[in-house]
Amino acid sequence: MSEKSLCRQTRLDLRRLEDETLAPYAMKSRLSKGRRYPEKEHEYRSVFQRDRDRIIHSTAFRRLEYKTQVFVIHEDDYYRTRLTHTLEVAQIARSICRRLRLNEDVTESVALAHDLGHTPFGHSGEKALHELMKNYGGFEHNRQSLRIVDELEERYPDFPGLNLTWEVRECLAKHRTEYDLPVETEFGKGQPILEGQIVNMADEIAYNSHDLDDGLASGLLNPEELCDVRLWKEIHDRVGSRVSDAEKRRYQCIRELINLQSNNLAEQTERNLARHKIKNADDARACRQAIVNFGSEMSEKNSQLKEFLMRRLYQHHRVVRMEDKASRIIKGIFRVYAERADVLPPKLQLRMKSVSKERVICDYIASMTDRFAQEEYKKLFDPLEKV
Repeated sequence: MSEKSLCRQTRLDLRRLEDETLAPYAMKSRLSKGRRYPEKEHEYRSVFQRDRDRIIHSTAFRRLEYKTQVFVIHEDDYYRTRLTHTLEVAQIARSICRRLRLNEDVTESVALAHDLGHTPFGHSGEKALHELMKNYGGFEHNRQSLRIVDELEERYPDFPGLNLTWEVRECLAKHRTEYDLPVETEFGKGQPILEGQIVNMADEIAYNSHDLDDGLASGLLNPEELCDVRLWKEIHDRVGSRVSDAEKRRYQCIRELINLQSNNLAEQTERNLARHKIKNADDARACRQAIVNFGSEMSEKNSQLKEFLMRRLYQHHRVVRMEDKASRIIKGIFRVYAERADVLPPKLQLRMKSVSKERVICDYIASMTDRFAQEEYKKLFDPLEKV
């Protein structure tokens, strides 16, 4: 046997490594329920590593770079986008997973795909599409993420979508935060595996932290008002005593906020695993409540922070003005398409033979970046704009 073959790590080596290093309740690649369309397994990548790679190379993933988190993309190139949010969720989730000896490949795949279904202009875009689609099945970005990986991505000759594993698709369908609701599908109503639960909470940690950071950097949030938020005050008092520069102090406070919440989440999850006697991945699914969550005190502090962000940032008049503008753009585009489907690209018109006109239009608008939607609006409504 050559030296090169001795150094090569095969898929079977990865499976053995999972059995040796991961916790009993982690999701092992050898236990996957597989894919909708059977495929030959890769020589040196696990099924979950292939899922991750397919997501990263997808069109929907690239488009996240120009989709709104809170601030519309043209406001400034400093603020988070849906892509940078996704990367932050993946980083936080992997760190927590590593500490709990769970499967980082599953977690990373779910984290990278969890927002693929988001519309342009953030939640205001989602709300507008849901209103437009209320008589046609509605719109919810979790369901859209699943549609993208199951049907809408067109990259392979032998099947639609990305043909991801059952476990990653399950976690996408069961993604739950304050802004995300699980989807009624083939996966049932129970909890997702622990790796999916970690993504749920990492999503919350990420958007609370970076929305706060962006809100402070933009000037929409007043640092003095944050002194009434207990969690922030504790961190700020500790960091402020050793960092005098205001910008560096903000960075360190956000860093400490992520670290503090991540540690509390891991510690409480360890206690929950012991209390509920979780022995394997199915035990976590069968549990009536989520195993991965904050301790009661941190949960209370976190709720106060979220309430502050809702009141002072998400309902700030500048954010509301952006949301109102975004809603008018999406509704305007939708109505033109619905009245004159022949203005759509031929490929979409052809698809209407097998899928309802409204759903095809919804899928198309949901896939748009902020910039593309703005330009399309101009083309449709500005008589001086080239079409």
